[in-house]
Amino acid sequence: MDADRGAILVTGGAGYIGSHAAKALARAGRRVVVYDNLSVGHRAAVRWGELVVADLHDAAALRQTIRSHGVGAVMHFGGLTSVGDSVRDPSSYYRDNLEATLGLLRAMLGEGVRRVIFSSTAAVFGEPTDTPITEAHDTRPINPYGETKLAVEHALVHFDRAYGLRGVSLRYFNAAGADPDGEIGEDHRPEPHLIPRAILAATGGEPLQVFGEDYPTPDGTCLRDYIHVTDLARAHVLALQHLEAGGASARYNLGNGRPFSVKDVIAAVERVAGVRVPWAAAPRRAGDPSVLFASSERIRRDLGWRPAISSLDEIVQTAWRWHAAHPRGYGDGTEG
Repeated sequence: MDADRGAILVTGGAGYIGSHAAKALARAGRRVVVYDNLSVGHRAAVRWGELVVADLHDAAALRQTIRSHGVGAVMHFGGLTSVGDSVRDPSSYYRDNLEATLGLLRAMLGEGVRRVIFSSTAAVFGEPTDTPITEAHDTRPINPYGETKLAVEHALVHFDRAYGLRGVSLRYFNAAGADPDGEIGEDHRPEPHLIPRAILAATGGEPLQVFGEDYPTPDGTCLRDYIHVTDLARAHVLALQHLEAGGASARYNLGNGRPFSVKDVIAAVERVAGVRVPWAAAPRRAGDPSVLFASSERIRRDLGWRPAISSLDEIVQTAWRWHAAHPRGYGDGTEG
């Protein structure tokens, strides 16, 4: 039964953003069930709620988990997230981002659950024609990652019309930073994201690769809108509360509204760490837009969301503290 205050199923909740969302939910007094196959997540990141180790493609496990835990809504973070990998291996992205999500939605309907918060992406916009990007901007993805996320957004519209399954799609720009309390952080293997890669380079790892210095931007490197992971998590809780209050399905951009270049990020890490970040130029990656940054006016107006950690140096500082305290990440050496 779709109870008003049932448990929240957090798919991919052992991962970076999902674990921060689980903490935000717990702080909001919600009961959390994490559903993760641990292919890129960590047991040690699941500190709020029960962990169910299972795959999104396992329909029986999904339905049993929803039923046995009294799930009333889903936050869906599970899936693949690398633009470059999606270009090299689109089949996996259609399987794990689109097919698996459709299976999740069918399992929800089969158990009477009709509320979902979906982790979407700025990649649905492709190369923007106007910045900052609003929700009304054309969606023309230029890589399979963005295509599969947009396909799920379209499916949610139809599932709402046909079955009454209401969803909020949150389009992230670059998630960054770590829990300010230092309890959880970012630990991918290999690490695809710029800020932790720059930190790793600054602390004796391989030099940072800067993919492209010939973009039509002030310093030739990509411009991105970095948003702190705890601000993202709080937006998910607000979106859930919106649906639980009877709110309609919606799509929202999430970002700080100010872009920073790759070289800006390198400079911020050097300021925070007090050491040089060794880096080397590399060719552009296929599917990377030159500029992505968002207008978050709609979610500010509708849900009252505001980023609490907005400066690049503050974001980098939280990431630096996590990595300094956890040089081996979660230290399990086996997952993600």
